[in-house]
Amino acid sequence: MNFIDTATIHVVAGDGGKGHVSFRREKFVPMGGPDGGNGGNGGNIVMQAEQQLGTLLDFKYKRSYKAKSGEPGGRSNCTGRSADDVVIKVPLGTVVRDRETGEQIADLDVQGARIVVAKGGRGGRGNSEFTTAVNQAPRNAEPGTPGEERELELELKLLADVGLVGFPNVGKSTLIASISAARPKIADYHFTTLVPNLGLVRVGEYRSFTVADIPGLIEGAHKGKGLGHQFLRHVERTSVLLFLIDAQSDDPARDLKVLRNELGSYDKAMLRKEWLVVISRCDTLTAEERTKLERSAFVKKHKARCISAVTHDGISDLVEALWVYVDRFRAASLA
Repeated sequence: MNFIDTATIHVVAGDGGKGHVSFRREKFVPMGGPDGGNGGNGGNIVMQAEQQLGTLLDFKYKRSYKAKSGEPGGRSNCTGRSADDVVIKVPLGTVVRDRETGEQIADLDVQGARIVVAKGGRGGRGNSEFTTAVNQAPRNAEPGTPGEERELELELKLLADVGLVGFPNVGKSTLIASISAARPKIADYHFTTLVPNLGLVRVGEYRSFTVADIPGLIEGAHKGKGLGHQFLRHVERTSVLLFLIDAQSDDPARDLKVLRNELGSYDKAMLRKEWLVVISRCDTLTAEERTKLERSAFVKKHKARCISAVTHDGISDLVEALWVYVDRFRAASLA
């Protein structure tokens, strides 16, 4: 299935029903007395976060949503029936904006969260509402007010505890496949991962966290190079960042600097997240090369771990270390 993380839709709420003009037939009452009922309210357009949805793919095929109008009022002060709301289900983590103004309407990051994105019109008042001491037989009623109409932009940002950050072909997909049930496409060429992958990592009984394997980052990504913002938007939500540096890199310190600069250039708040560094694909090193790397100033400075997702070397310890960071973040969020 294709991963779609942006969409534009058109929504129209229902109009309010018009008020009714009528007079009851009653002996000795002038004009029979007004008894026109109010119109019903138009249906709202509501968005609801749904955890089971993974992409905005549905909005590629259906981009227009319209609610029904309220029914008109009736005789004997009967109020017209209000129209049902139209509920649009979107993936957890969807940000909703008004396309015309750019205003953010909602950030649906809680399961079941609902927001009215277009309000239905109010039903018009029937003639019975206009009775006064000097006007015992009003012949006027209100039309219903129109429902709101707007263009909306939807943007999905993955909700994950840990975000894997690294250059293309550094082993992110292999790592997520080794620690979770996710099965991303894996191949030996740049940009194997063209869509984000989300995996659930079980640390033990009652302990688990989610990891996002996101398309590879390159220098200049914050300007749209490579996969650009297609990658960066999904890092915003993560609580912990795991930087993967290739064991075959000629300059690990430079690689890490470039990766962090890209994150900071996109959003400085990303630099305040908790983060760890691992040296990936250590199975490609000789024993002598690995010893030299582990004794390097870079590894010591960043307490970087050497891992291999292929041989599972260092994977268990890494998962436990990530859990400590995730658990600490969750506890701080609840405090």
